[in-house]
Amino acid sequence: MKKHPREEKTLVLVKPDGVQRSLVGEIISRFEKVGLKIVALKILIPTEKQIAALYGPSKEEIRALGKRSIENQLKSGIEIKASPYKQGMKIVNKLKRFMRAGPVVVMILQGNQAIAIARKLAGGTEPLNSDVGTIRGDFTIDSYQMADADGRAVRNVVHCSGSQKEAEREIKIWFTQEEILKYKLISEKILYDVNLDGILE
Repeated sequence: MKKHPREEKTLVLVKPDGVQRSLVGEIISRFEKVGLKIVALKILIPTEKQIAALYGPSKEEIRALGKRSIENQLKSGIEIKASPYKQGMKIVNKLKRFMRAGPVVVMILQGNQAIAIARKLAGGTEPLNSDVGTIRGDFTIDSYQMADADGRAVRNVVHCSGSQKEAEREIKIWFTQEEILKYKLISEKILYDVNLDGILE
């Protein structure tokens, strides 16, 4: 049986920089205000295994990460000479250090187009080029250039799953099926009830 669009789930992670800057409440409220529902939530210090599974589960995905990085940096005027795989591995190694520097908040959000909505609210990967009004555009000033100069990962506050396949894989890294709650919010009546039955007295 095909799932209703409102049941789409995505993984969102508040990175160590977001936690350390006390932005967790503000970030969560952005997702809640748009109508996404939190169905799982925890704070933890990730293991190296979890970070490796999140950012580099296969050579193809590492290569894809490197390719995206090369393309994004080119938009910022930075030319990368490394192969996509080498660039991807470089990023994964930096991320392993950064993501284990302190606690992260991991959550599953559910709602219509949850994956696309969460990514839209998060903004572009590089904070410098993220639109005003997005989480990355509003809460950090980091850039690829500064991160490269310092030999570290870009501090861009949040991670959001990029596709349905990615979301399904990433959710399993952090949560068991039993930890994902099923419940109704009153606001879902307005968001999803076809006829708004029962609104009037």
